[in-house]
Amino acid sequence: MLNEFIFNIAVWIDDTRWSAMLHESYYMYNWVESTHVLTLMVSLGILFLIDLRMLGVALPDVPASRIAERLNLPMLVGFSVMVITGILLVYAVPVRSAQSVWLRIKMVLMLGCLVNAIFFHRQLSASVSSWDNEPRAPRKLRIGAMLSLGGWALIVMCGRFIAYDWFDCQYNDSELLAVVAGCIDGQTRF
Repeated sequence: MLNEFIFNIAVWIDDTRWSAMLHESYYMYNWVESTHVLTLMVSLGILFLIDLRMLGVALPDVPASRIAERLNLPMLVGFSVMVITGILLVYAVPVRSAQSVWLRIKMVLMLGCLVNAIFFHRQLSASVSSWDNEPRAPRKLRIGAMLSLGGWALIVMCGRFIAYDWFDCQYNDSELLAVVAGCIDGQTRF
């Protein structure tokens, strides 16, 4: 039922003029995709630097509050552009995206990383004054940093796998994968 609802919305979006124009554009889709990848490198590069600082691997002599203070804005700007371009990429190819097991895994992982980031930020704000000049953050923050590094690495891999058709509905023989990918019997539109 949920898969059918998502499929119907994707078909509706696919039939819009703007979705077709973006997907069929010779340059615009490539610009959106390139911008998505470039802002991914900026925002995740900064995030990884902050996480590595928490683990004591990178810049252990620089206070954590100074790194966060200087890098939060460019990271958030890059992340915002990355989210917007990601939405546009799904908008350009909505049916295939809605039936992608990789996109669904990526969305669940992103939700997990969001929850981790909220807890991480609260812990960082509450305790930074007690360890700011220490080479490593307290244990809870290090665990959050490791979860962040691992989660975002998996998100990038899933994003890369979206381009491949390993588990597309038209090639899928597994019932479980068909349900997870959102396949609707006899209703594939690529």
